[in-house]
Order: sequence, then C-alpha cells, then structure tokens
Amino acid sequence: MSTAETKAAVVGAAGSGSGAGARRVARTAWGITFMVMLFQMINYADKAVLGIVARPLSEDLGLSHADIGLLGSAFFILFSVTGLIGGFVADRIKIVWMLLGMVVLWSVLQVPIVLMGTFGALLVCRILLGAAEGPAASLNNVAVFGWFPKDKRALPAAIVTTGGSLAKVMLAPALAIVVAACGWKAAFLALGALGLAWSVVWLVVGKDGPYSVSRARERAQASSGTGKVARVAFWRIAIRPTFWGGSLGMLAIYGFVAVVLTWLPSYFEQGLGFSRLNSGFLFALPSITGVGALLFSSIVSDRLIRRGRSVRAARGGVAVVAFVLCGVMLLVLPYVTNSWTAVFLVVTAYGVGLATFPLMQIAVSHICPERQVASTVGVSVAIYQASGLLAPWLAGRIIDAAPTLAEGYATAFQTVGITAIVGAVLIALTVDPERDRARIAALDALTHADGSVDDEVLLSGGER
Repeated sequence: MSTAETKAAVVGAAGSGSGAGARRVARTAWGITFMVMLFQMINYADKAVLGIVARPLSEDLGLSHADIGLLGSAFFILFSVTGLIGGFVADRIKIVWMLLGMVVLWSVLQVPIVLMGTFGALLVCRILLGAAEGPAASLNNVAVFGWFPKDKRALPAAIVTTGGSLAKVMLAPALAIVVAACGWKAAFLALGALGLAWSVVWLVVGKDGPYSVSRARERAQASSGTGKVARVAFWRIAIRPTFWGGSLGMLAIYGFVAVVLTWLPSYFEQGLGFSRLNSGFLFALPSITGVGALLFSSIVSDRLIRRGRSVRAARGGVAVVAFVLCGVMLLVLPYVTNSWTAVFLVVTAYGVGLATFPLMQIAVSHICPERQVASTVGVSVAIYQASGLLAPWLAGRIIDAAPTLAEGYATAFQTVGITAIVGAVLIALTVDPERDRARIAALDALTHADGSVDDEVLLSGGER
C-alpha cells in the first residue's frame, strides 16, 4: 500500500481527516493491541496450566507420568490442522468475531473438566482445546496487522507475542496460588472465568482495523478493474521462496520453544545441579529475555524500514541475525563448565530466538494480497508448529542415549543450535518479500489478461 493509500485508510477509519481523528485511530490501535496481548496471555495459560496442576492432578486421580504426558500431547493432536484451516476461514469472516468465538470456546471447554474431573474428560477437553487454540498463533498478529501499515507492524506484533512470556511471569504464579488454596479444578475454573471476562470486554471494544482482511475485501471490490491484485490462488503464494523458506526456517525456533517448555526445568535441576525450587524460579528467566529481545528487535526492524531499508533487510535480515546468535549460543553449550554461564546462554538464546516469530510472520504476510493475510500466515504457522510435536521427543531420546544427564541435555540443546544455523542460512537465501510480492502480482496480471501477454512482464521474469 502506498503512502497515499495508507493515509486514506487511516482517514477513513477515523471518520475525518483531522489530527484528532488520527489520534483516535492511534489510541484504538494500541488498545486493540493490548487486548490481543491479553488474548495471547490466556492462550498461553491454557497451555501451561497442565504443568501447574500435574502433581495434584496425578495424586488425586492416580495418574502415572505417562498419563500426564498423554494429556500434554493430546493438546497438539488437532492443533496444527485447525491452525491451517482457521487462516482460510479468517479470510472470509471478520477477525474480531473469530477471536471472540475462539475465547468463548476455550472458556466453555474448561467446564466439563471442573464438573466431571475425570481423566477421560480431561483427555477429550484437552484435544478439543488444542483444536480451538490452533489458529490463535497466527490470528492474533493478523488482528493487530489490521490496525497498522506494513512499515509499523513489528512493534505491535512483538507486544502481542510477549503475551506468552507475561503469562508465564504473571498468570502461572497466580494459578499456582489458586491450586494451592482451592485445588486443581479451581485453576481450570479460573481460566474459564478469565476467558469469559475478556470476551465481554472484546465484545464492546473489538473491531477490525483499516488494514484488516475485511476492509481489504471492500477495497478489492471497489477497485475491481484497476489492475490491483485482489486474490490469487494460494499455491502461487506457497511456491514463493519467502513463504516456504521462511516457514521451514522457523521449524528450528518453534522446536526450541517446545524443548524449553518441556525440558528446561529438568535441565536446570538434573543437568546443572540447581535445586528444584531454584530451577522453578530460573524457569521464568527465558520469559524476561524474550520480552526484551522482542521489543528491541521490533524497534530496530521498524526503524530500518523508516530509514528506507528493504523489507528483506529489516525483517528477514534482523531475523537471520537472531537465528545465528541463538544457534551459536546453543552450539557452545556442551563446552561450558560454569552452571550460571550455561543458564545465561540458554535463556538468552531463547529470548533471541523468540524475537524471530513476529518478524517472519510480517515477512510472509508481505507477499500476499491483504485479503489473504490470515490464510497465508495461518498456513505458515501451521507448518513450523509441526516441530512442536517432534522436538521434545527427539530431545528425550538424545538425553536417554547420553552417558550422563548433563551431557544429554547439553547435546539436545546443541542439536537445536545446529538446526537454528541451518534455518538462518535457509532464510538468508530465500526470504525476499518485495521480490515475491511483485512476482505474485505480475503473474496474476498475466494469468487474468484477456488473451494477451504482457511482454514487459515476461521479459522481466515476472517481476515489475
């Protein structure tokens, strides 16, 4: 979107061209960003609650470690599938209603757990909850993208992503207190109530922004016949290097996040010799480094855009630097003998790696028509989330095969570091959003021309 179109969209959303109208739009945009960050916090707390209630739950119902592990894995059975489908649905339904429906469903699914309190109810509800939360990882940023032009999306996307880290720092301790005082069922009840409270507020304040998919549909209808790209076949997006290279490159970082969530406390305790209590406290450190890295990288990325640097440099380039830093820190982990140095390397690598998520979602969303942002980002996220199913299991196999637990954990994290370096190389070679956006637009023009061929486009290799 050009600068003129950007100003027109903002003016239209504000209802006037006045400075006061623009300020109202800005306040609304940041208010929506805050609400979506809370959405992300609830989403993450729903995932993390099982770890918080694991011990009292197993004692109350007589569950084994394998049973608890099954409940954890059950969440991901339909997670990526609905994440993929949800993006295509969001191309056709207003994102504000998508988010509302998802949170209401999350809240309702807590009720059978509280009322029945059986292993079977837990298993079914966790499967359904995973299905209901699958689209959240992509749609949360899509909702925020609707309120900001492309050159200003990194910071709000980073703020939304910090919701997961803030949930670990703020909601997880609160839920632990609730469990200690009222039992494990109360944690699920509290999450259901929190989700319903968010839904009531969202019903009042939630709205689609001037750059949203729904507004893009309206603009596409209004500008039909002007040569602008309204919609393209999805396979044309999927074959572009930015899409598949960015999606495959992110497999390493999402796998790292899954390994951290599953094994980091055990690494601190069994691998580095910290007490169980101290390991629990140290587990909060990655969230702190994650928030810092997300905000810093987003500010740097947006500033590069404002200074005229390409999207490839500002989004993909910053992400590549983060990948390399993350990978190098994990690569040297087995050679570190000081426990605190090892803690520093792991938690810093986690924070730096986390910063790549909003950057790559912005890069991938840049190549497609605005009305297809939800499906494009949704499929990309679904692809790299697949590593969450495999990475913790592979890490466990590496740990079991090692001579000592300390060596096993260090080797598992080193393996993640190697994949991060590979991901950095892949992204550096493939991600070029401006190139791929131009080629998608040019190919669309060629395909839909009335029997004629645009020689200029052909001679330029499909790029304008």
